[in-house]
Parts: sequence; structure tokens; C-alpha cells
Amino acid sequence: MNKILRSFTETTIDAGKIGFLVAAMGLMIMLNQMNLAAQSANQFQIPELTEVGESGLLKAELIYPLEQGPTPQCHASTIVQVEDGYLAAWFGGTHEKHKDVGIWTSRNFNGVWSYPVEVATGVQSDTLRYPCWNPVLFQPKEGPLMLFYKVGPSPSEWWGMLITSTDQGQTWSAPKKMGESQHGDLLGPIKNKPIQLEDGLIISPTSIEIEKGEQEFWKVFFEVSGDNGKTWTATDFINDGIEFDAIQPSILVHPDQTLQVLCRTRQQVISQSWSQDNGQTWSKMTATKLPNPNAGTDAITLADGRHLLVYNHTTRKGAFPSGRNMLNVAISENGADWKPVITLERQEGEYSYPTIIQSSDGLVHITYTYQRKTVKYAVLDPSSINH
Repeated sequence: MNKILRSFTETTIDAGKIGFLVAAMGLMIMLNQMNLAAQSANQFQIPELTEVGESGLLKAELIYPLEQGPTPQCHASTIVQVEDGYLAAWFGGTHEKHKDVGIWTSRNFNGVWSYPVEVATGVQSDTLRYPCWNPVLFQPKEGPLMLFYKVGPSPSEWWGMLITSTDQGQTWSAPKKMGESQHGDLLGPIKNKPIQLEDGLIISPTSIEIEKGEQEFWKVFFEVSGDNGKTWTATDFINDGIEFDAIQPSILVHPDQTLQVLCRTRQQVISQSWSQDNGQTWSKMTATKLPNPNAGTDAITLADGRHLLVYNHTTRKGAFPSGRNMLNVAISENGADWKPVITLERQEGEYSYPTIIQSSDGLVHITYTYQRKTVKYAVLDPSSINH
């Protein structure tokens, strides 16, 4: 009996030591990340609020007036160039997570945004409806325009849906559930647009929010299609959800089959990972020098090889500006060293969840949530942005 008690005591002590070590390691990681976040927020010179006509900012306007929207709230916009102009989409309803939230679109074919129309809902039956989330517009090299979105009660339980259009978003196909993978339901691009490689492979940046008891783990992965979006397969996760809780990646394209993702995290910094083989394998996720207040970002590689990032250059704590009340644009030549060059917003309120594209004429188009009441649209001339 004494031997059993002694063995049990030693096991308990060993388990306690292990638990203490794990907790200590977690605390060290957290303190290091907080230190990185503080350094990130302070080491850059942030431009003053940029006015139209300055630093390449050509236009800044609301897609619809604050008090004349089709829904009380809106969020998570996306934009794509179509043959005759531009198409934007977002989710809107009473508020995020409300069952009446659907997907809305507005077309800009003549320099003026049309009044929004609802194109998708989460209706399952006469008695069941779920909210919609995070639409993403994408035009592959061949085939119809795609509008991905999510349906479900929460981000840990949602699934991917897809509708397509052959007339630049004026009409849409019947909604289709995307299918399943080893991670559960296929989700589609979780917030930011896919890329399509020269060989036609579409890489969709996505992520998952896994709940285990009271803990939640955010992990990044990709869904890929070799048949122009007809079928999809999922990759393994590229982070463990412990050192970095990362979601909502955007993909940058570098020479020689090198790709880079930038991700939102709960660690107060934007994280990154690199691939040297067009996305087949990825490096360990690390922190960039840029802060992040647990808010969505988006980035593109320009035709001239430079990279633009739209993000909140803040953390969640501290004096104003903090959280989502400042929205910024930064530029980089290598994806590692960033320079903030434009401040789109700097006032109390929420300015968040940007999306960014470059059109065929070389201009850059950005949309983002404006106070959760409307979507703002900005146009930049990247040739006027100096690194």
C-alpha cells in the first residue's frame, strides 16, 4: 500500500511539475508576445489622417449613406472587378450573429454604387434560419464569378456556401454547400480572396476556430482546387493554435514559387508564414513587426512586385487610437519590412475588416466596415506611394 501511495504521490508531483512548466512556458510566450506588440505599436511613424489627393489617395466615399442602409448593421465587405466596373458584397442584418443576417451586394458600373440588394440568406426551412458570414468574391481565370460565404450559428459551427454569376453579379445561381474535408465542412476563403497560380491551381486561404471545453484554438490552412473551383481539398494546419491563435490569412506572391501569408491573431501582432514551393509546405508561424488588435487584415501583391497591407496599426489596449478606431495602409518591397504610408481612418468608432484588390488599370481598390453601419470605398494610385 505504501508503495502504491508513494507511486501515486510521485506521479502527482511529476504531473504538477509538468503543469507548472507548461503554464510557465505559456506565460513566457504571452509576455514575449505582449512585448513584441508594444514594440510593434511604437516603432513606426504613422502618417496623419490622409485626405483625398494626398499620398496616392484618389477617392474615399460611402457605398451608401449612414442612415439610409438596407439593414441596421453590416460588416466584412469584399470587392471584385467585373467587366463593366466593380461589385462589392458584405453581410448585413440586425447585428452580427442574428438569424436575419444575409449577404448583400452593390454594383458600380458607372462610377456610382447601386442601392444594395440581398443575394443570399441562411434560411434552412420554414422554421429554421441561420446567420450568414464573411462573403468573398473571386473571379477565376475561367468560368463564372464566385461568391463564397458562410452559414451557421457561430464561427465554430459554420459551413461554406457558394453561389456563382455569369452576368457580373446581376443574377446568381442557387446556393450550394461546398462539401467536407478532414477538418469537417469545407469553409471556402474565410475572409480574404484566393489566388490562382499560373498552372490554374486555386489556393483559398482559410482558417478554423476549434472549441475544446472552455478553450478555443485558431488554426490556418488552405483549401485548393485544380479544376477551377468544381472540387476542393484541404491541407493540414500550418500553426498549432497555441503560440499563435491565427485566422483569416491573406496570401502574398513572391518570385521563385515563394508565397507568404499574413494573419490576424489574438497575440496583438500580425503573424506570418512562408512557403518556398507554391504552398505545398509552410514555415513555422512567426510574428511580424506589425501590431494587430485581433482584427481582420488584407493584403495584395501589386503588379510591380511590391506589397500592400490594409490593417489596424493598433493593439486592443492603451490610449486612443486603439482597437479598431484607426485603419492604415502599409507598403513593403519584400513582405518583411513594412512602412505605414496612408491612414484611412483615425477617430472613435469601428473601421475594420478591409479588403483590397488591384484593377486592370493599376489602381488599388479598398472597401471596409465603417461604424458597422455602412461600407466605405477608397481608391489608391500605387505609383504615387513611395516606400
